Order: sequence, then structure tokens, then C-alpha cells
Amino acid sequence: MRIIAVVSVAALLAACVKSETSTPAVDTSTAAMAPAPAPAAPAAAPISLKTVAGKYRVTSKGQSGDTTVVTYELNATCDTTGWTITYPNRPVVPVRIISVSGDSIVTETGPFTSVRRAGVPVTTRTTYRWENGQLVGTTVAHYKVKGPDTVRVFIIEGVKK
Repeated sequence: MRIIAVVSVAALLAACVKSETSTPAVDTSTAAMAPAPAPAAPAAAPISLKTVAGKYRVTSKGQSGDTTVVTYELNATCDTTGWTITYPNRPVVPVRIISVSGDSIVTETGPFTSVRRAGVPVTTRTTYRWENGQLVGTTVAHYKVKGPDTVRVFIIEGVKK
């Protein structure tokens, strides 16, 4: 009987003691809510051929693997005609404007003989963006070889002369 009394008193005391691990009340008022997300960054201004018109010294290096730098001169006109690329000691390569939309100019060249792969014909598609007074972007090169097409991606940066 004594044991039942001791167990009962212990159970009663345990029930009356506040638990240290109890969870505090949650404030659901508006003031305690997370702050509103920051406003989205403003969209880049539409690119203009007049803005980018001029001659650029462009550097191109592999996105991965071979990071050898190739340099060329880009002649960009204020309209979609007359764009050219000139590699040192090579014929001028005409550039076709595919699109001018949003913050990008998409161009295509070739096929012409690759500067990186001797004797191999290449066609490129380049996306230029205007950033901090420079043309930046990527070039995707498709090399015409026996078997499956070989594709490489290059990072480009053009500084106005």
C-alpha cells in the first residue's frame, strides 16, 4: 500500500511540474511575420544595334577543357547588314544577324575554316549581350567532322576599340 501511495504522489508531482521542453506560444500577428520579399531586379534595357555599333577586340576561350584564348575583331554596324569578323591573317568572315530581341543579339557565321581546328569547317552561333559598355556572351561552335557533329561552347568578351 505504501508503494501505491508513493507512486501516486510522484505522478501527482510530475503532473504539476511545468515541462522545460514545452513549446512557447507562437505569435501569429502581422508584425511577427517574415518580411516581404525584395522587389525583383529591373529587367535589362532592350539592346540596340545603334548602341553596339563599332569595332571590338573580342576574346574567346573555351567554357571548359581547352581554355586557349582566340582573339578577333568584330565590326558591328548600326543595322543588321555589314557585320564581320576578322581573325589575324585570315579572310573576313561575314556575320548574319539571326535576331535582336530583349537584351541579346544572336548571330551566325560560317561555315568557314576553324581557327582552333586546322582544316576543319565550323559554323558558329553567338549570343551577345551589352554589359557595362562591353559585348559579352557565348559562342556555340559546330565542327563538321566525319561521324557525329562536334560541338564546343566558348565564353566571349568584346571591348570597343
